[in-house]
Amino acid sequence: MSDWLADTRDSYDTVAVSYADCTRALIAELPYVRAALRLFAELVRGPVADVGCGPGLVTAHLHDLGVDVFGVDLSPAMISLARREHPGLRFEVGSMTEPLGTPVAGILAWWSLIHVPDDEVPVVFGHFHDALEPDGLLVLGFHVGDTTNLKTQGYGGRPMRVHVHLRPPERVAEWLRAAGFSVEAQWLLGTDGAVIFARRGVR
Repeated sequence: MSDWLADTRDSYDTVAVSYADCTRALIAELPYVRAALRLFAELVRGPVADVGCGPGLVTAHLHDLGVDVFGVDLSPAMISLARREHPGLRFEVGSMTEPLGTPVAGILAWWSLIHVPDDEVPVVFGHFHDALEPDGLLVLGFHVGDTTNLKTQGYGGRPMRVHVHLRPPERVAEWLRAAGFSVEAQWLLGTDGAVIFARRGVR
């Protein structure tokens, strides 16, 4: 496992419980985020992987919207927490830098690509493309900017060591097109967030 992956896994293992506590109300508080998730639920036709699912809050929200969804996360502590809090749903430990291993109609990567270095993003998008069924839907949420910050203290004041990559939406869209996706929509959420909807095409 590369250093950045190990740092990300260990950091989120450390903050799993405090992260869940700090983010539990976010979906209820953010109407435009809810709208993006609802649109994804309306558009997707088949099983969905929530990649980088954390404690499963968004996975459970999609399930409540009628989506056949399962969660994947790098952090074993996050997956254990998700299984405890949402016992009726499927969660598994895994990395977006590896093949998903099962075909799906949709993939959600909701603010989980933010720790992936630029040179690894095309690899991740290639795995997403391979896992999606023809015309499958990929939705990304991410921080907007053009900097990389080292986060050393996280949720609940606990120590972390992760790099947080802020990216211009058009750069992410270019990576998607290069990986064989057709970008259908780009939303800006205020000044610091973006959502991209993209369809799997033929590479």
